[in-house]
Amino acid sequence: MKISIITITYNSAKTVQRALESVQSQTYKDIEHVIVDGASTDGTKELIETYAKQHGNVRWISEKDKGIYNAINKGIALATGDVIGFLHSDDVLYSADSIGQIAAAFADPKIDVVYGDLQYCSGEKVIRRWRSNPFSPSSLKFGWMPPHPTVYVRREVYQQVGPYDEWFRISADYDMMLRIFSAHYHTCYIPEVLVSMETGGASNRNTKARLSKTQEDYIALKKNHVGAGYLTVAFKQLRKVRQFLRKS
Repeated sequence: MKISIITITYNSAKTVQRALESVQSQTYKDIEHVIVDGASTDGTKELIETYAKQHGNVRWISEKDKGIYNAINKGIALATGDVIGFLHSDDVLYSADSIGQIAAAFADPKIDVVYGDLQYCSGEKVIRRWRSNPFSPSSLKFGWMPPHPTVYVRREVYQQVGPYDEWFRISADYDMMLRIFSAHYHTCYIPEVLVSMETGGASNRNTKARLSKTQEDYIALKKNHVGAGYLTVAFKQLRKVRQFLRKS
């Protein structure tokens, strides 16, 4: 089973090396690393080019895009794996066996979607742990969402649900999770940290970004006919508060 990991980069020279190395350090070897660079000008492109020459499992492009979700859709179109997942340019796979655990879950042909836990860090300090817990259809209306960087799906799932909605600037990942998890696919939860993420993402950069995220989450819920609008958005925020208590 080939697993495609998609990494989106743009002027990521200061952080992307760790992400690239974490992919190559995996014990599971049938991995295709797809890198979509947005025409970086800080040396990222040259770093990726060198990386691709050193490792035969890398496919990459560097060109201007229309935003992160446009780049993600390009990555999905380029990927040739049976299973597709993502690794942000400033994140790392938590252990050398992270992809091996995911592949083992997909050994069951009934499983369409695999996800796990995520750890937020600031340097070496653990800020919070996003513990997903097993999925149930009713949990969506109470603000449940798995951490997007831990979600791996069979290629057919994306063929069926369609591309990421590029109208969204921040919440297309939440929209996609709602589309996938409300579609009755067979899921598997791995109760282990699979990805370590640096804090400071686009949705939490400042108050304006958080307000935009709230509004887009509401629109995603309405679009997918899930939950109770802003009440569900409030439940989603409360879940984040609980995560701060999970640092181990």
